[in-house]
Amino acid sequence: MKNTVLALGILAVALLGVIAFTTNDADAYRGDYTQVGPNHTQARESRMIEIFESKDYNAWVEIMSEDGRTPGVLRRIDTPEKFEIFVEAKELAQEGNTQEANQKRAELGLGQGDMHGNGQGRGMGHFNR
Repeated sequence: MKNTVLALGILAVALLGVIAFTTNDADAYRGDYTQVGPNHTQARESRMIEIFESKDYNAWVEIMSEDGRTPGVLRRIDTPEKFEIFVEAKELAQEGNTQEANQKRAELGLGQGDMHGNGQGRGMGHFNR
């Protein structure tokens, strides 16, 4: 009996260790508007708040592409008009209206993985749609 309890305890600790070491920062924010991404810093967040409040598309592009980054969202949000819709979606999400926010995001071609692959191997960097 003692061996069984000890074995279960060790197994539980091992499982928690595996989970802790295999989860990365990016897992926290994917699909959850309340979480921050891996590039988050307080300074960057403050700057982003200013950018979203002023709806400054050029400043947003600059901060999103700093350090040589090329996030996919820049391919979708490529005009000041689209950025305004993007800002609206963010505001709706912050108000808790995620359904309407997701509709706005869908208008822009944004979504979790775009879901265009349909199991056909056309995801993860394959843009021949």
